[in-house]
Amino acid sequence: MDWDKLRVFHAVADAGSLTHAGEQLHLSQSAISRQIRGLEDQLQVTLFHRHARGLLLTEQGEILYEATSAIAKRLMVAGARLRDSKDEVHGDLRVTTTAGFGTLWLAPRMARLFDAHPNLSVDLILTEALLDLPMREADVAIRLSSPSQADLIRRPLMEVTMRLYASQDYLAREGTPTDSRELEQHRLITYSPDAPQPHEAAEWLKSHTSPARNSHLRINSYFGVLKAAVNGLGVAALPDYITRDYPDLVNVLPDEISPPIHVYFVYPEELRRSQRILAFRDFILREVEEFNRGRDDTPRVARKA
Repeated sequence: MDWDKLRVFHAVADAGSLTHAGEQLHLSQSAISRQIRGLEDQLQVTLFHRHARGLLLTEQGEILYEATSAIAKRLMVAGARLRDSKDEVHGDLRVTTTAGFGTLWLAPRMARLFDAHPNLSVDLILTEALLDLPMREADVAIRLSSPSQADLIRRPLMEVTMRLYASQDYLAREGTPTDSRELEQHRLITYSPDAPQPHEAAEWLKSHTSPARNSHLRINSYFGVLKAAVNGLGVAALPDYITRDYPDLVNVLPDEISPPIHVYFVYPEELRRSQRILAFRDFILREVEEFNRGRDDTPRVARKA
């Protein structure tokens, strides 16, 4: 098959119209149309259903589009590897992690990365979904669980634990629980149980969410849980990487702590020599080392009356 025709077909399938594909490829609509007709004649199949609102792939078109998509992704990988064979750190890097970790731990530290590598651009993809790194949905992942995909390099970064926190104003107003029974008289603020989260955190939270509890506030964002706690809405279950910068938060029931949640730095085997990834890896390792040096494994606890 003619690669020029396949390239045009892929652009049309992506754009859904001859006009938009022509704009992307800097070709006229008639030239695009000739290429598609030529490919259909060569393959002796119809690739698109044509209608007033644009173009839709036929079943045969879907099969071909799947193949051209795979080719396009492989070419993207090859281009990245060629660029990364140089010594300088530049270009785009797509990093994915959870919304909580990315917003509250990673993003505040990014200035030091850009100071060291001013020609590096980062696309920070915050999602609870596990993006497919070998298929280049992202270049690097920071995950709160060990990845199961093959052909990935994974490096343990740090351990996270969940604890119970409340603001000083809340405790002055509502009193400080001294055991699990007293905790049931307080509103518990947690990450939504239906939202994706590490198994260790989910199992630990189950032990604190009995029907006997007065009330709950569930939020599908750790940033939301944090803000609710800071504003005195109740006792919040929060990962310990979040709370250091919030001295008003007090660790209640300090013996109540989740099993450790392991955080991993992950990237595809084929990008192991990427200068962008190596630079980002070194930045993350330095930040984790500094974080661990200042880490207080005995957080501020409530004073006994």
